[in-house]
This record gives sequence, structure tokens and C-alpha cells, in this order.
Amino acid sequence: MEAVLIHPFSGLLSAYGIGLASIFATRQQALLEPLADQSLPAIEALIAGLAGDVADELTMQGVADEDMAMRPVLHIRYDGTDTTLPISFPDHSIADARAAFEAAHKAQFGFIYENKQLVVETVAVEGSNGGDSHHQEALAPSGPPRDMADARQNRRIFSEGEWHDAGIWRREALRPSDRVSGPALIIEPNQTIVVENGWQAEITMRNHVLLRRTVRKRRRAALGTEADPVMLEVFNNLFMSIAEQMGVTLQNTAYSVNIKERLDFSCAVFDSDGALVANAPHMPVHLGSMDRSVETIIRLNAGDVRPGDVFALNAPYNGGTHLPDITVVTPVFDDTQENILFWVASRGHHADVGGTAPGSMTPLATTVDEEGVLFDNFRLVERGRFREAELVSLLSDHPYPARNPAQNVADLKAQIAANKKGVAELRRMVAHFSLPVVKAYMGHVQDNAAESVRRVLERLPDTSAYEYPTDTGQVIKVKISVDRTGREATVDFTGTSPVMKNNFNAPEPVARAAVLYAFRVMVEDNIPMNAGCLRPINIVIPEGSMLKPAYPAAVVAGNVETSQHVTNALFGAMGAMANAQGTMNNLTFGNDRHQYYETICSGSPAGRMNDGRGFAGTSGVHTHMTNSRLTDPEILELRFPVLLEDFRIREGSGGKGRWRAGDGTRRSIRFLEKMQCAILSSHRSRPPQGLDGGGDGEMGSTKVRRLDGRVDVLKACDQTVLEAGEAVVVTTPTPGGFGEA
Repeated sequence: MEAVLIHPFSGLLSAYGIGLASIFATRQQALLEPLADQSLPAIEALIAGLAGDVADELTMQGVADEDMAMRPVLHIRYDGTDTTLPISFPDHSIADARAAFEAAHKAQFGFIYENKQLVVETVAVEGSNGGDSHHQEALAPSGPPRDMADARQNRRIFSEGEWHDAGIWRREALRPSDRVSGPALIIEPNQTIVVENGWQAEITMRNHVLLRRTVRKRRRAALGTEADPVMLEVFNNLFMSIAEQMGVTLQNTAYSVNIKERLDFSCAVFDSDGALVANAPHMPVHLGSMDRSVETIIRLNAGDVRPGDVFALNAPYNGGTHLPDITVVTPVFDDTQENILFWVASRGHHADVGGTAPGSMTPLATTVDEEGVLFDNFRLVERGRFREAELVSLLSDHPYPARNPAQNVADLKAQIAANKKGVAELRRMVAHFSLPVVKAYMGHVQDNAAESVRRVLERLPDTSAYEYPTDTGQVIKVKISVDRTGREATVDFTGTSPVMKNNFNAPEPVARAAVLYAFRVMVEDNIPMNAGCLRPINIVIPEGSMLKPAYPAAVVAGNVETSQHVTNALFGAMGAMANAQGTMNNLTFGNDRHQYYETICSGSPAGRMNDGRGFAGTSGVHTHMTNSRLTDPEILELRFPVLLEDFRIREGSGGKGRWRAGDGTRRSIRFLEKMQCAILSSHRSRPPQGLDGGGDGEMGSTKVRRLDGRVDVLKACDQTVLEAGEAVVVTTPTPGGFGEA
């Protein structure tokens, strides 16, 4: 039954609601004690003190003692995590609070930790005039139900495509239980209610108007599998929403600052073949390459995937990118638990996966084994059993083991939880729309993306090329050739430098991700980035080039630096944008107890829209293949023994031109204890280039301020040790301008 309840003051409801609102007061105080019986005296003492403060405030606002209602609340979290949940504590029962927390955690995030300590972070008391019933609306006098048939006045109204004769009723003439059938108008002092044809208004016992549909209209035919423009937009957003909900779950349940605060993670939905359907607006370098990870899991486990299985992978030569990025892949089974319908995946950049330096981003590695632990099709969960012992063994049994396996375990559990959210939401979608419809629209959104890219190709020249030199002496060459008849393009990286003894070698999925991202950016419509975007694009990458290395070449910078170089080269070839800063300024530091990694933003480049309009850049933002944020200073200084001395925008540093680039930044971090520190960066020896006559940006630098007053200038890729009191200062390169000034 469809119904709408209309209050007499609905036209003034916010003001009316404020007038009826309860008086409310709250007090809270940090505790940071285990949720255990031995903590109960401290909890109760805090509750008593806070309740007295709340009562005093309510008394000052005129609330009598007998009208006060108090509610104690514990803000509880798992030890080692940052996300608290408020749990009512009315009976002061530790067992009840634990059960309530676990139920709330499972409801919100889809899982609970076993044998993990709960911590009461904050105790709060909320008080209100809850016992006061002055806002209760009285019952109005009524009589037997009357169907009001003959109105004194009539007016013509236009509704549902045609004109109707509508009776007019004055609200004061109606009493509770009276019924008015549409079409009709009910005139109230503050509003007019339109009762449409097929609806009936009834006056309730509290003098409200209740609208009910009385005539059921013939329903539209069920949604079919043929593409409908409106439903295509609906499904575009539904698929993206699922990935976004996965991301929220991952952020809220992760342990590491890298994932929780910097948001260095990505979530996506894939079809049964592992093709990308939709993603949240997370990290482009992840999203364009995650399908290779999913495809690898499908290929290597064909016939051996069961409900409750979850897989992990980071192997750069088997579907991964670089070792810190661990992808967790989960199948979505049908109701019979026999057939795999879809896949969901989440990729997180782990703060440390071993290697020769804390943070697993060493610039000195020349083989992938020196960069950390490989997850090559590791079964993380087997039929619902989390294989924690096997996982810890994998992380520990390595020449350069992970430094904090407990943190890896916690973040991987968060990724599993994110995937569970995706599985649940896809099941809900299937239940609502049916499996044939959902599968059909997975195809339709990819078809739409392919057609959108084809329209971009129509605006490109027949042939364009760009050459991008790097600080390492390597060169990325790209040529884009458009086939007008086939409405396709070939992106050819022939001529790109070969693999070298550095870690700027980028596995094939990285270059592919850059191509996907660049062409998706050129589509100005709001569509998900998915596999359809690459359908009209043929990618040619020569074997043995730095964009297609073989084991055991080191690759850690290929994902973060070379991906930015490839993106700059692609936009340069298309004449769309000047060079961005061309680096992520990857800064890592740590020791045996702490490991941290961040990317540091500069400005965005200037460029030109598809319609020829130019645009200026923006200062101090992450661009292109990175979409993370920087850790809040308070969190950074709370979780690590460092002090953020300075973080500023360098005004006027962006490339000049008709359209100016955004300005870069400078970031200074002082260490409070001895740590190793590494920088993986580019454009320290050549500036990012402008385009179409625009000016170049500025080169970046990384300096270390020593205790004796010396200032060491680090190389673009360098590693050093800082003593307590010493500081690292990163000055970012700046992007290029566009057009002659």
C-alpha cells in the first residue's frame, strides 16, 4: 500500500520541529582502557562524573530532575584500529557491551576479529528531557467516517497529462476519519494539498492528512535486458556505488595510516570473466591494472574456486604491479553456490611488505626479490577459514621479510571485509533486478564506454607522437594512429628504452592502466572507467622494453613513476595537456617499529578541452595515476615519531603560458628518532615540459638538513639515515603551462 503522511505544519516543519526539539546535553572523556571487568570501576566513575555535569547543564536550561533521561555510551574499537563505534551501556554490563559492539561491527563491516582486544576509547553520557511529553500531539474529536463526495467548489487541474475537475475542500471543515477522494484540493492555512486521481486523503485521529493510493495503475513491463538510456545511467551509478561502499568499508576497518588516512587503495567490480565493470574514484594506476590480477586468479584456479574462498596477489609478472600493492579477489557465487557470477576486488598499498628498506620502496633494488614478499596466487581464505598462520609464514619466510606482519594481516582482513560488502551489494542488486538484467547491464555499461572512447578518437589527428625523456636516461616513445574506418586506434610504444638495472621497469598492466586512464579522461561524459574504454584501443608494447620487463627485474618505481611518465606522454601526443609533475615524490621512512609511505602532491598542468577551450592548472593536488591524499598532520605526528615542520604551496612556481599551471609544494618533516629514509622521484634533472608554446615547470629537489648544519642534496632516487632532530625537505617539481602567453 502506497501512503503519504502530511502534517498540518509540513510547510513549516523545520521551524515547528525546532520548537518541539528535546533539550540535549552531552559530556565525554577519553579513557583508553580495555573493555574488561577490571576496567568497570574506572568506567563507572567516569559515567557518574559526566552524568553530574550533564544534569547541571539540563537544570540550567530549566529541565526538572524527574524529566531527565540519561544514556551512558562507550566508544569502543578494536585494539590497533582507529574506528570507534558508539555502544549504549545502560546496564553497565561488559559482556553486553562486547556483544553489542560485535553485532554493530558485523552489521557495518561484515566481519569481526577473533581474539582481538577491545578498547574503550571514550566514555560519554547523553542527557535530554526525554521524560517530558509536552510535544505529544493530542487526539482530535472525531465522528463516524464520512466520504466527502460533494464539494462546494470545483476547479480544473492538470495532472498526469490531462485535465480533471477537482473538488475544493477547506481544511477546517474536515474532521478526523473524513475521507476525500481525488482529484481534489485541500486548502490549509499554510499549504495546499493536491489529491490526485486514484488517491484518497483521510484525516487521522491526530489531525494529520494520510494519502493512500486507491487505484493501482497498470505496471510497466518488467525491466528487460535491452539497453535503456535511463536505466544505463542508473546502473552506471549503481555499480560505482557498490565500489564506493567497498572503499568506505576498507577505509574504516584498515589499520595502516597508508590505507586508512592516505586512501591509497582501490575497489572495483568485475564480470564473470574478470573484465572491469565499474570502480569508485580511487587510484587510476590500480584500477586500470586490477583486471589483470583478477584474470590471473581466474586462470590459475579454474575449477578449484569454492564459496568462501578469497585470493591475494601482488606478483608483478603474473597480474600484479609492484609488491606493496596487494590485490584481494573474491568470487560472487549464485544462490546454488555452484556458479561464479561476478568478482570483486580491492587493492591496498601496504606500508611494508619486506625488502631491503622499511616501506618496501627502496630506490636501490635491482631485482624484485629485494623489494619484498611475493603473493603469487595465495589463497587467503579457504572455504571461509582465514589462513592466518600460512599468511604470517609467507610474510616472514623471506630473505627480506615483512617488518610488521600483524599490520599486513589487519589490512588484508579489512580488504576481505570490503570485498564482502561488494558481494552483499551485488547479491542485493540481483535480487532486485534479476540476474539476466544485471549481467546485461554489465555489458551495456562497457559498450557505452567503448562508444564514448570511439567518439574521442574522431577528434584526434590521424597520427600523433610524443617522446618523453626521464631522469634515468630512459625514453618513453608513444605513437597514436587512428583508423577512421574501424573507429579504432593503435597506441604503439615501439622505441621505448629497454629494461635497465633500476626499478623504473613497469609491468605491462601499468602501461595499460595509463592508456585506460588517459582515454577515459578524454571522455567528458560521466561514465565509469571500465574495460569497454580499451575495446577500441590496440596497445603495442615491445617485449623487453621498460614497459614489459621480465622476472627478476625490479619494478617498484615502474608503478609509481613510470606510470606518470607514460600518462604525460599520452596526453602530450593527444595535445591535451602539458606535463604534470611526472612523479609521485615517493617518500618512505621507518625502522623496525614504524614504517610509513606517502606521495607528495604538486600542481596540475594546464591544457585544452575537447572543444578547444583552454584551462589553467590547480595548485597543490595529486594528479593522474595517483589519487591519494596526504595524512593529516595530527594523525602523522600521533602515529609516528616525526614533526611536520612545514607544508606549503610555492606560489608562482607552476609553468607559465596563456593558461598557467598549478603551483607546487614544499614539505619538511623532522624526525624524532633515528630512521631510514628513501626518496623515489623524477624530474630532479629536467623540468616537466609545457605544451603548445607554454612554459616549462620547475625541477624538484630532496634535501636533508643535518644536525651539524650541513644540507645534503639527495639524488632523484636515494636512501639515507636520519638521526633524531634531522629533517627531510621535499620540493616538488611543477607542471607545465599551455599555449603562448
